[in-house]
Amino acid sequence: MIIQKLNQLFGKRVVEVILITAGSFMVALGFNAFLLPNRIVSGGINGLTIILHEMFNWSPSMVLYAVNIFLLAACFLILGKEIFMKSILGSLLVPLFISLLHFIKPATHEPILAAIFGGLCIGLGVGLVFLGNGSTGGTTLIAKIIQKFTHLKLGILVGVCDGLVILSALLIFDVQQVLYALISLFLTSRMVDLVQVGPDLSKNLFIISPKYEEISKLLMTELDSGVTFLPVEGGHRLDQKKMIMTTIRENNYTTIKQAILDVDPEAFMVVSSANEVYGKGFTLFRD
Repeated sequence: MIIQKLNQLFGKRVVEVILITAGSFMVALGFNAFLLPNRIVSGGINGLTIILHEMFNWSPSMVLYAVNIFLLAACFLILGKEIFMKSILGSLLVPLFISLLHFIKPATHEPILAAIFGGLCIGLGVGLVFLGNGSTGGTTLIAKIIQKFTHLKLGILVGVCDGLVILSALLIFDVQQVLYALISLFLTSRMVDLVQVGPDLSKNLFIISPKYEEISKLLMTELDSGVTFLPVEGGHRLDQKKMIMTTIRENNYTTIKQAILDVDPEAFMVVSSANEVYGKGFTLFRD
């Protein structure tokens, strides 16, 4: 919802550039302050630059520039102008910021702390870039190019590319360093999901009860929740019933669950997480 409001105030293109720039800065900060000084290869081209830096003392920013420029050219020729335009800003800003922030002192020399906070910092940055409809290049572009010819799922291809980079770290680092890298990679992916979806989680409730009318009235009038009736048929007695479906905010879950059980202590409820909900009372989607 915040992004939609910013788009209305400043324009979509301006907000996208700001998000991609801020995200690229966070990626570079996490790389320079946590991963590089602790030699944590958390996948992607960034991880590959750490390996090359350790082996040949090559500048990570120069390696990133070389690889991303090559990948951007391949992206333009193979994937087309649209994906190229979405990828170019983040792909060039990340190595630029890594070069500008090379003077930063390591935030910690404890590998486990570096893996945790480096993963979170880079995940926040990548998530912001994705919110800006951009890309940081690297393995994402490699995966999209491979997908063009193999039609495999993008998530699988990105995972394979990142996995190969981490496995290659075993050539010069010990197993413990690779385990730190896996922690960082996991936290990065979780943070990306959190930034894109947001912390405002909701829950879906499916309720079956002979007192469905009383429960639905309670939800609508006293708890201010919308309801939908779904016809269901019992598998044992083949009796016709009505199931209530409602979506609520997570912080209201305990109160609403108890209110339903007060009406019918034997109510059958299925609860599932809903990370994104659009509509009245929740996020209003506007492109």
